[in-house]
Amino acid sequence: MAEQDYYQTLGVERNATDQEIKKAYRKLALKYHPDKNPDDKEAEDKFKAAAEAYQILSDKEKRQIYDQYGHAGLRGNGGFGGFNADSFAGFEDILGDFFGFGRGGSSRSRTRARQGRSLEQVLELTFMEAFEGSDKTVAIRKNENCETCTGSGLRSGANRKTCGTCGGHGQVQVQSGFFAISRTCPTCRGAGQMIEPSDRCRTCYGKGTVEKETEMKVHIQAGVDTGMQLRVSGKGEPGQHGGPPGDLYLHLKVEEHEYFHRKGDDLFASVPISFSQAALGAEIPIPTLKGEEMLKIPEGTQSGKRFRIAGAGFAIVGRPHRFGDLHVEVVVQTPTRLSKKERELFKELAALNEESSQEEKSVFQKVVDFFN
Repeated sequence: MAEQDYYQTLGVERNATDQEIKKAYRKLALKYHPDKNPDDKEAEDKFKAAAEAYQILSDKEKRQIYDQYGHAGLRGNGGFGGFNADSFAGFEDILGDFFGFGRGGSSRSRTRARQGRSLEQVLELTFMEAFEGSDKTVAIRKNENCETCTGSGLRSGANRKTCGTCGGHGQVQVQSGFFAISRTCPTCRGAGQMIEPSDRCRTCYGKGTVEKETEMKVHIQAGVDTGMQLRVSGKGEPGQHGGPPGDLYLHLKVEEHEYFHRKGDDLFASVPISFSQAALGAEIPIPTLKGEEMLKIPEGTQSGKRFRIAGAGFAIVGRPHRFGDLHVEVVVQTPTRLSKKERELFKELAALNEESSQEEKSVFQKVVDFFN
């Protein structure tokens, strides 16, 4: 199943207060509680989903990690283009407009503050940038408030005109049978006011915004991984009618390393050793991302044996003083070219191994004979 968006599950905005989150959870919990919906699997699933969302968003530390890195950050811790954070904010207004509930023919203007559009972008990191953490400069193309008209959309000295269709109410009455239904004015789209073509700003042509490329610095925590999401609050597009700006979401993509393989917060690597080191034991230097470590190889070590270097892995996101481990697999290398002296020594060793093998076989045969 797809991972749920906790804010959507509770039906709250990302900048919702603790009280708003608690209120939304209580409402859903009362609605979908199993005692009120016996033998209703769908209601039970919604109740569990709401409880999970509240558990994360009501915890300040977990909410911060989720806001910055999404579900991947919570696992480690243990919009984006086209996404409009305001798309659900006006749901009650839509119902009210259609049925005329609670309006009483109100002539109020619909120019309420709206949060700006949130944006998304992929941010690529080197392996070491993800390991150490870094400050990155990000270039983003987005709509900014027009500097000429300061976002009003008007030329200097001009004013907005009252909409002639709705008379400034932002709504029009439509007769449907016995009912008079209020709907958003199609001309001014609920604003109640309009900008005449001759009064439009010559820079933005009445839009109030212009597209620009903006550079900003973002801080990347040590330990991030591909698939994590970083939320940069307030760096999306500007809000409407005094509303707050949207957010910028950065999808992180970390490049692979030629020597180390990462799995979660742990690192894995292979190190070659010689026959003599495997047989006699040795202490060898191991390269790590933090510097060189000495690894003790016991005598008689077999190829494929793994050793663990504690704390030499990645930092755990949200726990800056805890690290994963480095797992080193030793691979015994077979020499491909032998000198004359080496060949003589290997022949001598082979003869000794043959004698040892015969002795072991003789002991094994005695055991077999005993049981027979």
